[in-house]
Amino acid sequence: MSDNIQRFTPGAAPAARAAVEQLKAYSAPLEDRRQMLRLDFNENTIGPSPLVAQALRNFSTEEIAVYPEYDGLREAVVQNLLETGCRQGLKPDQVGLFNGVDAAIHAVFQAFGDAGETLLTTVPTFGYYSPCAGMQGMTIEAIPYEGERFDFPLAVIQESLAARPPRLLLICNPNNPTGTRLPADQVIALAASAPGTLVVVDELYEAFTGDSVLPSADFTVTPNLLVFRSLAKTAGLAGLRIGFAIGHADVVDRISRVTGPYDVNSVAVAATFAALADQSYVDAYVAEVLRAREWTLQALRNAGMRHHCDGGNYLLVWPQQPVAEVDAALRELGILVRSMAGKPLIDGCFRVSIGTTSQMQRFVEAYLRLDP
Repeated sequence: MSDNIQRFTPGAAPAARAAVEQLKAYSAPLEDRRQMLRLDFNENTIGPSPLVAQALRNFSTEEIAVYPEYDGLREAVVQNLLETGCRQGLKPDQVGLFNGVDAAIHAVFQAFGDAGETLLTTVPTFGYYSPCAGMQGMTIEAIPYEGERFDFPLAVIQESLAARPPRLLLICNPNNPTGTRLPADQVIALAASAPGTLVVVDELYEAFTGDSVLPSADFTVTPNLLVFRSLAKTAGLAGLRIGFAIGHADVVDRISRVTGPYDVNSVAVAATFAALADQSYVDAYVAEVLRAREWTLQALRNAGMRHHCDGGNYLLVWPQQPVAEVDAALRELGILVRSMAGKPLIDGCFRVSIGTTSQMQRFVEAYLRLDP
């Protein structure tokens, strides 16, 4: 009897692949957020450049009616990367365009992951890596961050790469949610030590930290290195879904093969051109977030509140009251944070995104009233 027949139950919907049936979908609370102070998903908290808004206002009905066109977009991304510190020599065919970095993550697993192979990563980290590995039937080897400072488990990762080279090594750098940073030279050394492993570096928060591998990476020397970038966290395009994968042209080609021909829509294309043309807006926003981060950290220190912050535009706070109660109380005040309840090593805390100084003043004032 075939597997398909075995999985059929009269009156029930057909079963999916066994790996999918065992999955728990990645989900996040996305509704009823727009009128609140959004400190839960590490987004840009003030919106995109005025150039982006103007591009969207100028969007024509004809552009809506035709399939997207991408002429010049990869070139614009390359130019922006070169202007912001990427190693010279990057070519347009080394940049993949995706419907957000989530789609790029999914494509990597579809192109390179297979049943029985291994994803090597860290824990806790971004929650979408594991479902993507599970969809492919992969084994997940998740190495915990170390100590009270959540240091990167470099020695253990090196040992795993040497003993049992995995198909994929995925590093979020700086890591979400712990903020853990790994210097670029160590990331590149990991890739060089395991040429049969695709080493994927998720750099969505690099702008707030400065640990990118792109200024020093040579993809002809480490063709197994792939970098993710996005315009969601800095340029304010989270709602339009645009992400990039940067690496050796052959790797970018393989992950592009498993995506649709028009996955990035025309509105996102227009907004991306506009956002890339206003790097000064992004630079100013990042500078303000860094100022706000220092103000917030000092306020928490002054109040004697346990917290942790390293890289990225976010930090962790351990309330004295149950985290679910604090989360709910802040929501009642119109402030959203992200509970880390149930996550390894950080259960009992919440993550708070860092916005502008005035936004963080509002958060700190509210939080200290709730959890004195």
